[in-house]
Amino acid sequence: MKRRFDRYFPWLFTASDFIASLVSLLLTNFLLQKFGIFAKVELDAFLPLSVLWLLISLLRKDYKIGRTDEYGDTLKHLLGTVFWFVGATAILWIPFNTPELQVLPVLTLGVGMLVLMGSYRVSVHMMLRSYRSKGKNYRNAVIVGKGGTSPRLADVFRIRKDFGINFLGYYDNLSDCAQTRGGIQQFFEHAPELDLDLIYIHEQLEPGLVRKIIDFADENYIKVKMIPGGSLQLEKNLSFSRYGDFFVINVNEIPLDNAFNSFAKRAFDIVFASLVIVFILSWLIPLVGFLIKLESRGPIFFIQKRNGVNNQVFSCLKFRSMTPNDYADTVQAKKGDPRVTRIGSFLRTTSLDEMPQFINVLLGDMSIVGPRPHTIPMNQTFQKQIERYNSRHKIKPGITGLAQVRGFRGEIENPHQIRSRVRLDSFYINNWSFLLDMGIMVKTVHELLFNRENAY
Repeated sequence: MKRRFDRYFPWLFTASDFIASLVSLLLTNFLLQKFGIFAKVELDAFLPLSVLWLLISLLRKDYKIGRTDEYGDTLKHLLGTVFWFVGATAILWIPFNTPELQVLPVLTLGVGMLVLMGSYRVSVHMMLRSYRSKGKNYRNAVIVGKGGTSPRLADVFRIRKDFGINFLGYYDNLSDCAQTRGGIQQFFEHAPELDLDLIYIHEQLEPGLVRKIIDFADENYIKVKMIPGGSLQLEKNLSFSRYGDFFVINVNEIPLDNAFNSFAKRAFDIVFASLVIVFILSWLIPLVGFLIKLESRGPIFFIQKRNGVNNQVFSCLKFRSMTPNDYADTVQAKKGDPRVTRIGSFLRTTSLDEMPQFINVLLGDMSIVGPRPHTIPMNQTFQKQIERYNSRHKIKPGITGLAQVRGFRGEIENPHQIRSRVRLDSFYINNWSFLLDMGIMVKTVHELLFNRENAY
């Protein structure tokens, strides 16, 4: 059954994915017609779209759901499929089939497919995990060389049954634990009888022995994976760079180093910031500016130098919420701060003072979501106090961020708060995804409406 499943699953997935895409298209069409976004579209108009979805899905090999993939990986891969589907639909359908179909309906169709097909794909992923956790569709694996981090990997196999990896034991010359099947030389004798699929090699084996194992695996069509040492296990995402025939490990590469991810985040920033500037700031700036001028003399905007990506200094825009003073850069605002004006108190409580930063986003100094930028004096202080503090400057700072929606916003009263901010910023940087950004934005709206205790 372990072999037959791999032969049948791609066909089953492809057939069911085609049906699911057709159902999703019809359901999305029904909902959009209710809102008047679509005119009446017949079934035969959606059959070519489902075939288009099928072709894109096959080309992107969506049927390959990795054993160790998380649900987020499945959704991330689906996002790419939807992106290509929407692009192909816009190119092929508008001029040749339905001239009335415009950009908004096509994009809305894409959102509908993302939501509905996302639910379907995650459901399939969950069923696969459940199936594998019952001992079906497994892979036989051994570890050659015991020590270092290899026992941790064995523990993962034991705990995560849903990975479907059947750990047969170690081969090591020194270890004599219950899971040791023999010495390394015995591995070559036993392997042909074990029906092996995976060989994990301990990194400290001699290079010559490693090459011998790899050559053996190549001859017997067995996949080989190297177990990194403890220092590399600290890094969540590792990738490789190739220099001719020489490979090196990229130990601190982050998701936004990927050109597509960076483009997607920047494109979203530009579109979202443009909409905010046109539809909100266009009338908010004159209104707030008038109220600020009515209460106190001074500029409408408070422009403060802050550290951005790669520690580069930029001018951060805010509505002025204090009377002009010489301590704005060095003394944080406190509850009941006498420097805060009445209109400034309202702006800070509602976070409206941060709205001009959408101009910073459009200019490319900031992103909508990212680590919050600190003043230059604060940065200089925290660099001396917090280990790896500067790592939060790997990406552009944001108007909102993971630390802010987890309760670490406003005045920093003790070292625990800044350490927690840095820890959450680091998690965000190393685990960025478009879905994480969307979740933070939704949570930000919730915080603005229902949790204002640290806003002053």
